[in-house]
Amino acid sequence: MTRMNYQNALNHLEKEILKMGSLVEEQINLSVASLIRQDMELAQKVVDKDDIIDAIELQIEEKILKLIATQQPMAKDLRRISAGFKIITDLERIGDNAVDIAKTCLRIGNEPLIKPLIDIPRMAELTQLMLKEALDAYINEDINLAESLAAKDDIVDGLHAQIIRELLTYMLEDPKNIKQGTQLMFVSRYLERIADHTTNLGENVIYMVTAERKDLNE
Repeated sequence: MTRMNYQNALNHLEKEILKMGSLVEEQINLSVASLIRQDMELAQKVVDKDDIIDAIELQIEEKILKLIATQQPMAKDLRRISAGFKIITDLERIGDNAVDIAKTCLRIGNEPLIKPLIDIPRMAELTQLMLKEALDAYINEDINLAESLAAKDDIVDGLHAQIIRELLTYMLEDPKNIKQGTQLMFVSRYLERIADHTTNLGENVIYMVTAERKDLNE
């Protein structure tokens, strides 16, 4: 493989990772939308689409392993490729969390929600923004953008804590709210985990560019 072909392969790899990231971002959006609208059909579509994301992850993984085996990249090229490998792992896990939200929607079904969903959509919107910025940081090697994810993660953590407090209040007021309240707590936890996986992406970008490890979840 010539240097030009090698560079083309790297560029194609990045495009595939962005494609996977876009699908995962859409999964977050649709899963929370299904919960807000209590749309069982939409929730099931999110669950069914997970196989597509898993297949894309395997395809990218094979391309990465082939590049490492045939090109034996060094220094920054190796860090870039290994960062891509770690990124698709986190993307797959984010996709799983979105599926978990959709499954929660299916479990709740059409029973009336115990409270209006306000902070959960805010969390979802913020995690989608974080994911987009993490992928932009990866493509553009933007350390500052990667580091900015930590502040957004703190906001997500704050929303998660607030949701837990509110739901506990509803559950204490009426034991009938316990079952659904617990399910909504899980949704908040899944979104909090999505934010954590997104900061992992940022950490990998920083390592890729600087060869230094930095914890964005401190």
